[in-house]
Amino acid sequence: MSDTSRDQSLALLRWLADAGADEAVSEAPTNRFIQSSGSPPPTARVPPPLRTETKTESAVLVGGPALRAASTKSSSSAQAVSLATAPGAARALAQSCSTLAELKTALMNFEGCELKRFATNTVFADGDPSGRVMLIGEAPGRDEDLEGRPFVGRAGKLLDRMLAEIGLDRRKVYITNVLNWRPPQNRDPSPEEAASCLPFLHRHIELADPKLMILLGAVSVRHVLGLTEGITRVRGKWNLYQSVALDRSIPVMPTLHPAYLLRQPAAKRLAWRDLLAVAEKMGQLGLA
Repeated sequence: MSDTSRDQSLALLRWLADAGADEAVSEAPTNRFIQSSGSPPPTARVPPPLRTETKTESAVLVGGPALRAASTKSSSSAQAVSLATAPGAARALAQSCSTLAELKTALMNFEGCELKRFATNTVFADGDPSGRVMLIGEAPGRDEDLEGRPFVGRAGKLLDRMLAEIGLDRRKVYITNVLNWRPPQNRDPSPEEAASCLPFLHRHIELADPKLMILLGAVSVRHVLGLTEGITRVRGKWNLYQSVALDRSIPVMPTLHPAYLLRQPAAKRLAWRDLLAVAEKMGQLGLA
């Protein structure tokens, strides 16, 4: 090796040492967790799994911080606009309906509620609105989501037996829910999800024009009457639902949800008292 080559090689080695390279790399990989003393290897940190990027995410990353910030701002704005305008769009659409058939079609075409993305069917109603007795539950469950009708599962079968005790069945009453789509895992709806469904419920009540309503469960009581107390405190007490469109008030009986009664059979005696009060009111209103 010439002196020039030797000096260049030494200079390169000094540069590598200054840069932090302190050992040569061989052709075979070195297991650095095996220590020369024979002691157990230290715990290795497992790197997080690589995240699969969508085309949009990839484009944002390639574009740098400015483009990433712009994309995040745009996404947040789109979400804010969606959450803010969905209830207004629902109100306008619901008010444009003059029949229950039109309202059902409008609901099936409405895309402003996030719950619809996860549901199998839009659950509108069941029974006969001309019976003038309207029952409002909380939300479809698994069986209702699959069949597209409210109260067809275990809770629905119990409700049928409860109605039969006062001479009613689902052919003589009209049954719906606050929500028309099943929340995933039957969770409570978010305020935004409920807000986009409520205009349809209010119009549903107006078009069904009931003379008496029965609210099944706390969610129904909260969204129809605006009462936030627990269902065990408000059940059994008559309330009034004020309808501007109908220009009258509708007597409302809150009671326990059949699903709750399946979990707490001892509470059926309370629900029975509520049903007796409903039967008495039906007689007074000429609905018996």
